Amino acid sequence: MGSDSDWPVVKAACAELKRLDIPFEAHILSAHRTPAEAAEFSKSARDKGFGVILCAAGMAAHLAGAVAANTTLPVVGIPMKGGAVDGLDALLATVQMPSGIPVATVALNGAKNAAVLAAQILAVTDERLAALLAADRAAMAAQIAKKEEALQAQLAEL
Repeated sequence: MGSDSDWPVVKAACAELKRLDIPFEAHILSAHRTPAEAAEFSKSARDKGFGVILCAAGMAAHLAGAVAANTTLPVVGIPMKGGAVDGLDALLATVQMPSGIPVATVALNGAKNAAVLAAQILAVTDERLAALLAADRAAMAAQIAKKEEALQAQLAEL
């Protein structure tokens, strides 16, 4: 994450990764204040066994792009709300990358979805993880079916 102020949002990604039993690390690295450290982290991530990198940053939000420029691992950007335009600048800075240096971008403050997307990427070669994600989808569908049933019951009472 680009700043410790991102932690309250990033914590949701960490919790989801932990729930899915995906090993992870969390660091504060700034594209502007610690560019050498951010570049070194990115360059060494594959050798350290990383499969995906999540980057959260607000306002200028160059962290995900700076990381993506220094690795061929998938990078998922989490643009953070805040600043003068409530995150629009972060969203555009994260999503608008030059050809050949992609950053997959989730919604503003979309840390949980970033973790789920990372899990889906890793699940391409991990059957255990793929099964967990399939079970999560089935549970979501069951919740919606239950809510639909309740709605139809209420409509019948009108």
